[in-house]
Parts: sequence; C-alpha cells; structure tokens
Amino acid sequence: MNRSELIDRISDKLRLNKSDVLIFVKAWEEELENALKQDDSVILRDFGTFSLWKQTGRPGRNPKYNTPCMIAPRNSVKFKPSKQMLEHLNEDKTESNNQSAKG
Repeated sequence: MNRSELIDRISDKLRLNKSDVLIFVKAWEEELENALKQDDSVILRDFGTFSLWKQTGRPGRNPKYNTPCMIAPRNSVKFKPSKQMLEHLNEDKTESNNQSAKG
C-alpha cells in the first residue's frame, strides 16, 4: 500500500475529505521525522515503536570494480512492532496450527 492508497482507505473509513486526510498524513510524517532527528523514539501503544538507528562507518567493497571502499556512517529508522500487533498479525497462523494439530 502506498500513501495515496492509505489516504483513500482512511478517507473512506472515516468519511473525511481526502485533502484533510492528506494534511494529517503529511503532518504525522513530519512530526515522526522531527522526533527521530532529535533522537527521540516514537512509541504508539498497541502499535509499535519507531527509533533512530545510527549505523557506524564500515569497510566495504565497490562491486563494480571489486575495490575496497569505506561506507559512510548514516542514520536509519527501526520499527519494532508491539506485542499486540504481532499477536494480531499471527492470529490466523495460530488458529490454523491449532486446527492441524487437532486433526
């Protein structure tokens, strides 16, 4: 699902104007980015946690020329789903495993 599909779904579900939902989604993305830039984690209860992951520089290889090079340090984002989200995502698998074990 991309941003426009997400906006369409939220708009339909909440019966809101797509332009209003777009404003909300952009504001949410901006605030998430601002928090991560300040090295804060964004914790959404029953959903998960977004946190900044600082990757250090490391040696690597240029695949085109097969020569050694240094990969620069960079920031990335990690998402850790909540226990509730993982349980919800795995409900069908748990039910099918229980049924196959029974019979």
